[in-house]
Amino acid sequence: MKKLIFFLFTGLAISTITSAQAYEGTVEYDKKKQDAFMIDYSYSPEAVENAIIRKMEKLGYKPKEEKGIFNKDKGFKIFKGAYVTEANAERLDYIIKVEPKSRKNKDESVVSLILLKNGSNAKSGFGVAETEQVKDFLRNLLPNIEAADLEIQIRTQEEAIAKAEKKMKTLRTEKEELEKKLSDNIADQESTQKDIDNQKLTLEVLKGKRKKD
Repeated sequence: MKKLIFFLFTGLAISTITSAQAYEGTVEYDKKKQDAFMIDYSYSPEAVENAIIRKMEKLGYKPKEEKGIFNKDKGFKIFKGAYVTEANAERLDYIIKVEPKSRKNKDESVVSLILLKNGSNAKSGFGVAETEQVKDFLRNLLPNIEAADLEIQIRTQEEAIAKAEKKMKTLRTEKEELEKKLSDNIADQESTQKDIDNQKLTLEVLKGKRKKD
């Protein structure tokens, strides 16, 4: 019984740690403070953003990205007129930004989601059920993010292997070149030694021609 309680407690603890917490906040967009749905993930911004874009693309929506050095909305991904039933029953504009949680925690992310309807923030018109539905949508992205993070790990490992294989190829080429140089050096030494021996013989012959007093 004690073991069962321990495992149940452990499972609950793990579930609490791995589940992402969604909350409400505000974010600057389109030159004003916007009501937003927010959530923190213990995964890199790259993994989180990849997962969200892939999720939306599967639903048929490609993002438009805010760009430009002087664009204060830089980094936001805009999915115009998206119909995402997991989040809301209406067609809305999904404005999403993924950022590192902090400069120190670059492997943790904060997602901000603004929902617009006809250019106006739709959140103010949501009831409790609609609000929770959007939060559930964000929480339920966790398996997608885990899958995206795994793909990044796989890609990183493939790149590490490719780099190591490239280095090994270079080392083998260098080895072949060194072996050829060594072989040429040995042959050159043998040839030079023969030349030295012949030169010494010639010297002895020349010395033998000296006239004796």
